[in-house]
Amino acid sequence: MAYITCAKLKARGPNPVRHSFLPPSSCFVLQILLLVVNFNLSLPYVLKKCSVRYEENPSADMALDCANRKIENVPKDIPKDAVSLNLNNNWMQKINGGDFSGMSKLRILDLTSNQIAQVDEGSFIDLMFLQTLCMGNNKLNVLMSNMFQGLSNLTVLFLNNNGIQVIHATAFQFLTSLQTLDLGNNRLRQITDIQPILQLPQITMLGLKCNSFTSFETKDLLLNQSSNLQELDISGDSLTIFSISTPVFPYLQKIEISMCFCYKDLQWEIPDKQFLRNISYLYLGRSILSFEGITKVLESLDSLHHLRLEALKMHVYEGLLFTICKIPTLRKLDLFNSHIKNLPVKLALCSQLTALDVRKSDHLRSLNVCDNQLKQVPHDARSLCSLEILNLNYNYILELTCEDFENTTQLRELYLKRNRISQVDYCVFLNLESLKLLDLSFNQLITFENNIFLPQLEILNINHNEIAFLEILDFLGFQSLKQLDLGTTFFDGMTQRSFHKVNKQENNISSRDRIWELKLLENLTIELNPRNLFSSLQTNYSRDIVVFKSMKRYTAICNFFCFPHQLADIHRSMTYLENFTVVNVFTEAPSIDMFWFNPDLKSVTFIETDFSEAGPELFLPIPNLHSLELSKCNISSLDFLVKANLTALRFLKLTDNELSVINDTVFKSFPSLTYLDLDNNPFTCNCSNARFIQWVKNNKQTQVVNAHQYKCSSSVDKGESLLLEYDVHLCWDDGRFFYFISSTCLVVLTLLTSFIYNFLWWHLTYTFHLFLAYFYDSQRRKKEVLHRFDAFVSYNVHDEGWVYREMLPVLEGQQGWRLCLHHRDFQPGKPIIENITDAIYGSRKTICVISRSYLQSEWCSREIQMASFRLFDEKKDVLVLLFLENIPARHLSPYYRMRKLVKKRTYLSWPQVAQHPEVFWQNVQRALQTGGALTENTDL
Repeated sequence: MAYITCAKLKARGPNPVRHSFLPPSSCFVLQILLLVVNFNLSLPYVLKKCSVRYEENPSADMALDCANRKIENVPKDIPKDAVSLNLNNNWMQKINGGDFSGMSKLRILDLTSNQIAQVDEGSFIDLMFLQTLCMGNNKLNVLMSNMFQGLSNLTVLFLNNNGIQVIHATAFQFLTSLQTLDLGNNRLRQITDIQPILQLPQITMLGLKCNSFTSFETKDLLLNQSSNLQELDISGDSLTIFSISTPVFPYLQKIEISMCFCYKDLQWEIPDKQFLRNISYLYLGRSILSFEGITKVLESLDSLHHLRLEALKMHVYEGLLFTICKIPTLRKLDLFNSHIKNLPVKLALCSQLTALDVRKSDHLRSLNVCDNQLKQVPHDARSLCSLEILNLNYNYILELTCEDFENTTQLRELYLKRNRISQVDYCVFLNLESLKLLDLSFNQLITFENNIFLPQLEILNINHNEIAFLEILDFLGFQSLKQLDLGTTFFDGMTQRSFHKVNKQENNISSRDRIWELKLLENLTIELNPRNLFSSLQTNYSRDIVVFKSMKRYTAICNFFCFPHQLADIHRSMTYLENFTVVNVFTEAPSIDMFWFNPDLKSVTFIETDFSEAGPELFLPIPNLHSLELSKCNISSLDFLVKANLTALRFLKLTDNELSVINDTVFKSFPSLTYLDLDNNPFTCNCSNARFIQWVKNNKQTQVVNAHQYKCSSSVDKGESLLLEYDVHLCWDDGRFFYFISSTCLVVLTLLTSFIYNFLWWHLTYTFHLFLAYFYDSQRRKKEVLHRFDAFVSYNVHDEGWVYREMLPVLEGQQGWRLCLHHRDFQPGKPIIENITDAIYGSRKTICVISRSYLQSEWCSREIQMASFRLFDEKKDVLVLLFLENIPARHLSPYYRMRKLVKKRTYLSWPQVAQHPEVFWQNVQRALQTGGALTENTDL
């Protein structure tokens, strides 16, 4: 059965499922938001265990390769917008819930060949658009009920080679879109185990190969309705009965039944031919039925189009041919693993056949007898006049005769790879005027006749032979040629002198010069395999000139020693060349004019060429270059690429060179670079690479492939270590950074100290003592300590006479209040600010004797500030204002705190009651007697 493998799906690429649930305007806004999110989230360029696959034509789909990395858990740094993820062949034992959290864009997930024995419930719940899941070759013995929750769009599921014994009845309930399921090579025993699978609405392909079923009988399947199954593989060593006795498979088209290892007879029971009326493909292998049994089966099939019989004896094949040739609908016959030495003559009786495949695989059409023991082209093939494809690869054919293809005039593809052919005469292909593909690679050809004429030939491969000498003129008879792959000891292409004659001196071409053109040739591969040093062999300076104006891809490979001039100039006439690859062709960097005539080059590869003395001039003529590989080129510095003007470069591979120190500024010259491979270089793990290491970790554009695996050739600890594990912080802490920080801190501290001393010193001191006073007052209140004074009198020295002359006699002498005066009651030797704090908080009230001199006094200002802080702190009436002068409110504007207090507090004015001082002092007495809550009056 032609099941789709994960490898095929990767090559095919993801096919995203599109849904439209929103109105057009909302969809447009959503697309814009997703574009912004993708721009920020799709740049995971330094992944520890994975790499983003490079594509020549970049798209929004991100494919990650994490295969063969010895990974034990799903990496945490996998980008959330990945579309394809390959975790094949690792060491994972469990899938944890949350391993694929947020990866809603994932379409293909490959977990093949791990050791997964458990999948947590809900592990795949975020993968709502996943289409293909490969979990073959693991250790999933049991499929739990919610194992595949969330995979409603899954169409392909591989669970082969897991040792599965138990399937929960609802294990596949979420897989409503599943079409292909492979459960081969497990340990299932009961046919009822697959009943839930057959009830899936979209299931069409089911693989049950090599399980432990002893019988497959549809009467054991209690299905409510018929299944949509179209392809079934039920091969197995334990199977003894195959019976379809109920119409449960009305759409079944393909059946594969074979033994996996053993040989035994199978009981085939199909009581009604109508149950198999749609069967078009049947595979019976490894003597699973007797001769009579196979004959009976074939006679019961009326729609058979493709029959495959494997590992049967040749006489059995010949005995069955009479029955096979009577099937009118049969078009293709495969006779595999027969190792035949010639075709049976009776095949001529099967006139309805259009393709015969006698080999081990199942991919080509028409007559295929590859991988057998043929020593010559089968005689029967000569009579197949309508034959279009003939595959004779991997046989023992020694010689091709002029009669081998005399009648196969319709042949379009001829495969003769890996035989023992030593010579091909021109008459062999004389009648193959329709031939488009000829493969003679891996034979023993010594020469290649230049008089062979194949006007329709498009693909020719004569590589890996023993041809000593070839020149491009030998292929002028193939004017339709598009792809040429050749190998020789010495190749004479177009010489430099001839090339310049075409490109620079066209007006001076003499009458003896002949210019030829292979107009359609697009792909040319030349492999030189010299076994001797032909020092006497010189290049042919003939008058024949060949040009290749349609060439797109040119590859030249030189094994051992080659003459530099052999392949030096052949590419110069390839005006539209896009891909250029040379391996071991040049001993040193080519001349700067090499690409002058190839402006459309997009990909250039030099392998095993000495670029130690290269300059940027070589790449200046090809500004549109997208891909550049310089592997094994003795490169120790990248400075020559800085001025090469490679602004369009996206792919750069510099593996196996001598790069030890890399300047990160080099990559600023490549603004479009997205893929960088520096594997197997002798990196130095010290501070000289510190900035490059930081660039690798922090840049958001270029993916440095496998950077976490780059090893150090030399490091500070003299041990084996990895480049990205080097601690770059050691490079910044070399003293200079410390001195810079120290000097900066010293300058800032000096400026701050000067500012505080000049502008904030008193404020800080005052705040400190205010805090101490607050702390002191809190302690005093807790201990219920009584106030020492009734009032603290705050006044200016200029008003001292009035205080002693007018205030003290009345308040202390007549009314008996205990007043605190700083000249009399402050403790000598104690800081003034402490005395002020103690006086204010040690008195019940504070009396401020305000005059113009008071307002201009710094100490008086501090006293009233502290008193007002106490006023707001205790929320009580502790402040008494006595004005000795009439001061208008506008004059109080510079004294913000005083103006604020005057607006909110009732004050006493001495000038207003000077004629009646007894009234003034009575008001003061009442103010000192009050002790209630704070009031706010603005009575001026």
